[in-house]
Amino acid sequence: MRNNEKNRTLLSALVALAAMCTGCSLAPAQSQPHPGAEATSQACPSDDSGLKLPAGFCATVFADDIGHARHMVVAPSGILYVNTWSGRYYGNDTPHAGGFLFALQDKSGTGKADVIERFGETVQSGGAGGTGIGIYQGSIYAEINDRIVRYSLPAGSMVPSGPADTIVSELPLGGDHPMHPFIINADGAMYVDVATATNSCQLKNRTLKSPGAEPCTERETRGGIWLYDANKTNQTFSPAERFATGIRNAEGFAIDPSGRVFVTQHGRDQLHANWPDLYKPDQEARLPAEELLLLNQKADYGWPECYYDPFLEKLVLAPEYGGDSGRTAGVCANKIAPIAAFPAHWAPNPMVHYDKTQFPAGYGDGVFIAFHGLWDRAPYPQSGYNVVFQPVAGDRASGQCEMFADGFAGAVRSPAKAEHRPSGLAVGPDGSLYISDDIRGRIYRIAYRGGSEGGAAKIAPCPSATAPAGNPVDVAAQPPEGTHPDAGAGPVSKLPVPKGATREMVALGGRIYHGQVGEAACTGCHGDSAEGTTLAPALAGKNKKWLWSDGSYAGIAKTITEGVLQPKEFRSPMPPMGGAQLSPDQVSALAAYIWSLNHEASPHRI
Repeated sequence: MRNNEKNRTLLSALVALAAMCTGCSLAPAQSQPHPGAEATSQACPSDDSGLKLPAGFCATVFADDIGHARHMVVAPSGILYVNTWSGRYYGNDTPHAGGFLFALQDKSGTGKADVIERFGETVQSGGAGGTGIGIYQGSIYAEINDRIVRYSLPAGSMVPSGPADTIVSELPLGGDHPMHPFIINADGAMYVDVATATNSCQLKNRTLKSPGAEPCTERETRGGIWLYDANKTNQTFSPAERFATGIRNAEGFAIDPSGRVFVTQHGRDQLHANWPDLYKPDQEARLPAEELLLLNQKADYGWPECYYDPFLEKLVLAPEYGGDSGRTAGVCANKIAPIAAFPAHWAPNPMVHYDKTQFPAGYGDGVFIAFHGLWDRAPYPQSGYNVVFQPVAGDRASGQCEMFADGFAGAVRSPAKAEHRPSGLAVGPDGSLYISDDIRGRIYRIAYRGGSEGGAAKIAPCPSATAPAGNPVDVAAQPPEGTHPDAGAGPVSKLPVPKGATREMVALGGRIYHGQVGEAACTGCHGDSAEGTTLAPALAGKNKKWLWSDGSYAGIAKTITEGVLQPKEFRSPMPPMGGAQLSPDQVSALAAYIWSLNHEASPHRI
């Protein structure tokens, strides 16, 4: 480990020089290639992935369009098993026909799955899929609805032929985080994430200046890791099996060779939106850090009273519990801090420890983490949507994380417009790394084909957790007057105006919607063009459906003013005025803009 750390220190000095070389590709993050690798880079055959990888690595699209692919696991036979999800998290869109579980195999050796089979519960049997999946003693374990079940695989079979046994049932559903990722160690200990139902245990979830519940009784059944026995059937969820607490959402699990368990944590949202007197607008995008935690029994990692401030490098008291912009630690001085921190709102989903030999040796000294990307950096540029490598030495991080795979989102990084979002990781028996996407159901396979320039290494470090938020995002870069015959008139001039409003109000509403005025940043949940996301419904376009009003100007204004504290079809509530402090005139302007989008003659993006 000491030699690896010295090499990393030396390599860091090369980053600035590498950045100056236009068009230079990035080599692996380690100083020596795998002993069996070729000394010079090989071309990547059939690389149709669109991903940006370190030199020496190649990617293929292993499978496509298999549904909302979440977590994955690979059997010793090389068969990849994937759990897919549906329901409210994806706006209740129509799921694929057949079972929610997939088995995929590449029999021809082309790097692409040529045998795909579905199994497990279906929509017709009451299933909605899930996130967690694992293999233990030759059986497939998978989350489905509120259960984790086990499928036995007959010898030589790709998919099970019989019904599943229930391992644990009655896991909590609903709220902001209804998924249950898990991992099983060699002894059958099954660690299950039971994430929080709320953002920060407020008396009124995600609502302006609502205090935190004291005590936060939600922690009795949510916000932690539960421990079950993968060898036993018909276990039932209860507070008694809680292993660790104070974890808002632990989507990613990894176990190192010594048996240590690591988990990721999604940091809380809406510090500025809900507490504008304490936090500046850009702090919404920069706080709190995402976290990598070392899991210990009976440990308390701080939620909801605490969040991790990367600028102060410590856990600080949340505003719901008397915090004052990080100046007070309070009870947080006795909570367990992360071993590594990442930029805010990147959304760490899966994680995996690399335990094979195909990749260069240093990749065995840490974990890969896939960042799903989030919405709460709006109106500042969104980030994440990538896979990084975090070096780990024993029970601590041994350096800054390194960019490994990027380019998933395509041209726009946002929940509404990203082409793909990393959501699962798995390592195959040959050492290949698989990455899943839960938007279009794509599976990527990454393999190492050799070193570069005689094995010299350059690294691309992750942005610091204290990096600036960037400039607020305006409309996509294009001539503001457009190229149509009425150039110069401006797009808002083409929108209709509701009775009782003016064109100036519609224009102001557009700026409010996009976070340029009033700090509401509606785009984070409803999409850049009000087309809706998995977090909130469409407000315009063919997919819109009025759930709380008749779509009239007055009805829209009433919904904005009152908020939606108990959504009918989506996971997260909308606080009054979107959590901002809008004046009555600003509410009217925003309502006029949304009304106008729904009465224009043809689809229009602003």
